[in-house]
Amino acid sequence: MTFDEMIDSMTVDVYESMKRSVELGKWPNGIKLTPEQREQSLRAIIAYEHKRNIPEQERVGFIDRTRPDGKQHGSDPLKPDVIKILNS
Repeated sequence: MTFDEMIDSMTVDVYESMKRSVELGKWPNGIKLTPEQREQSLRAIIAYEHKRNIPEQERVGFIDRTRPDGKQHGSDPLKPDVIKILNS
């Protein structure tokens, strides 16, 4: 079975279970996910959400960039947001 076939056959229950496992870092049976399992599971979750047209605000990793005034951060191309990177 290819990756795309697996995503096409994934049920909502499997998707929710996989999503929860990635959030907690362990499978439903309590066994810890390896870094490779976490990465592959996250790829599958993202692919599932994309194929099923899950609303953007419900997808894994969504960040609400709405400011208190209702505008989106970074929406003014003449005034780009400044990002500071601090070394610890």
